[in-house]
Amino acid sequence: MATVRLSFSPAPVHVRTARLVGVAVARRAGVREDLLDEVRLAIGEACTRAVALHRQYHVSDPVLMEMSDAGSYSVRVVDRAPIEASIGLAALDADQLANESLDEDDLTTGVGFALLAGFVEDLQVRPVEEGVGTEVRMVWPVGR
Repeated sequence: MATVRLSFSPAPVHVRTARLVGVAVARRAGVREDLLDEVRLAIGEACTRAVALHRQYHVSDPVLMEMSDAGSYSVRVVDRAPIEASIGLAALDADQLANESLDEDDLTTGVGFALLAGFVEDLQVRPVEEGVGTEVRMVWPVGR
């Protein structure tokens, strides 16, 4: 059982590094080769969402990514944005969605959940225990 923790400043350039690390750990944990693209895409989406929330709410704290191979391969991506931010675009009505003033970060945070649900069968999104931020937890089976 190994746990790998990665924290990075909320900048889009670091998402690629997080994806690379996540796939390397998944491969080492025994995730099937045909699932690695799914892992890469899901980690990229979860980290992009966290970075966008940090930028949108001017949070300078690092984004945390934690990977574990205890029984299955799990990835946690934790942001520190205000908890109300975790609902994304779900809180906006159709008129607000049609408003051209929405920026790229607004769209990224709202669309992220829909994409994640398509990539990951075992997906959980919940507030972090400390009360500030959201945890996105994704799990894949390992073939040991």
